[in-house]
Amino acid sequence: MPYLTPSLRTVYATTFLLLSSTLLAGCAAGPDFKAPGAPTVTSYGPDGMPIETVTAPTQLGGIQRFEANGDVPAAWWTMYESAPLSHLIDRAIKGSASLDSARASLVNAQETAAASRGGFFPSLTGSAGDDRSKSSGSTKPLTVYSTSLAVSYAPDIFGATRRAVESKDAAEEAANFELEATYLSLTGNVVTTAIQEASLREQIAATKDILAAEKKQLDLTRKQLEAGAVAQTSVLSQESTVASTEASLPALENSLAQSRHALAVLLGLFPSEQVEAQFTLSGLKLPEKLPLSLPSKLVEQRPDIRAALAALKAANAEVGVATAAMLPQFTLTGSYGVGASQMSDMFTPTTAIWGLAAGLTQPIFKGGELLHTKRAAKAAFDKAAADYRQIVLEAFQDVANALKALETDAQALKAQTAAERAANANLALVTQQFNAGAVDYLALLSAQASYQSAKINLIKAQAARLSDTAALFQALGGGWWNRQTPIASQPQT
Repeated sequence: MPYLTPSLRTVYATTFLLLSSTLLAGCAAGPDFKAPGAPTVTSYGPDGMPIETVTAPTQLGGIQRFEANGDVPAAWWTMYESAPLSHLIDRAIKGSASLDSARASLVNAQETAAASRGGFFPSLTGSAGDDRSKSSGSTKPLTVYSTSLAVSYAPDIFGATRRAVESKDAAEEAANFELEATYLSLTGNVVTTAIQEASLREQIAATKDILAAEKKQLDLTRKQLEAGAVAQTSVLSQESTVASTEASLPALENSLAQSRHALAVLLGLFPSEQVEAQFTLSGLKLPEKLPLSLPSKLVEQRPDIRAALAALKAANAEVGVATAAMLPQFTLTGSYGVGASQMSDMFTPTTAIWGLAAGLTQPIFKGGELLHTKRAAKAAFDKAAADYRQIVLEAFQDVANALKALETDAQALKAQTAAERAANANLALVTQQFNAGAVDYLALLSAQASYQSAKINLIKAQAARLSDTAALFQALGGGWWNRQTPIASQPQT
């Protein structure tokens, strides 16, 4: 066998390690990720998939039909057919601080993932300098000028870098779906807050109408007192009723102001800044065709589920990173440079300096650190798996709750419509009888209270149908998959 110089042995060893790393490139420490299967349930609630709701003979009382395997549109709020609402959501998307924060988090995750890929490539560093020294036996100092380039490479033989990159890519995916979840929450909050504002405006208007009627009745009661037709207690009771109705207005007006403040903040404005749009129930249309995704598709559509799945994938990759840390680590280094005591001698053949080296390190004892780190990574994966299962269950719960709410909302609106009409007719009759002296004042008070309660409850029932419709769109994922322009690419403030 021919004699190999030390330099040739180093070259052969380096070549062998490079070939080995190429052959082992398909191997990566730790388990490969397998996504959990889609749930096998065929409905969201125990009563199966709903078909349609009942109808009510009043505003917002139409039938809502559920389209099985329907697809949620990206701009689902346009189904309310309110231009001011759509304009408000456009402003919120451009002005929301929470959306800007989620966008920045995504960029952070993207750049972190891109940076992690640098581990696949050799690192190259350059240096230049001069060293001036003097020994005890020398008469003058010696100056050595040098410049060099050094290359260092750690072959990813056991896949530590690949698993690390996989983890960062999964974190980027999670950040992307967290942005989608923020977008869905923002748009949903704008819609439900606008509906709440509309409901409060209607309640305030109805309360003022009731108050006007009660004041009119108070004037008639006072005239009856002057004529000796009723007792003083009747006047006092009606005054108490008027005062009670007036006392309910400040709370409603406060709630309306808070809704307006909330809308301003959702748009990225201060509460003192004006939100031009104002909403009423009559300005909103009840969506009557509701797309209903199959249960098996829900895990693909919900942004929070997709974010949890990406977090699970990242946790799985971290198990591989921890496993690879317990295996041998290979490093290859090489350098080339020049060094001379005279600047004029730099870059001549006799001043060249080069070196090649290969290294192998194997952790032997670190006080149990690596083993416990791996166990911690496995526990983190188990937690992420449990979190994922819980988020899936809660997502199905959200849809089931929204579907049941829509069914019962329609039934409640039908009942409240009948109650309001009966209370209104009863109040008109009792008022007429009281003015004619046919019934006592307690009957009038009871009729007034019943009508006021029925009127407010009717308005609340109408608003509930609108709000719970928005809740269904949110629970189904909001239709982000149908959006032509990704939210991350849409303009910021």
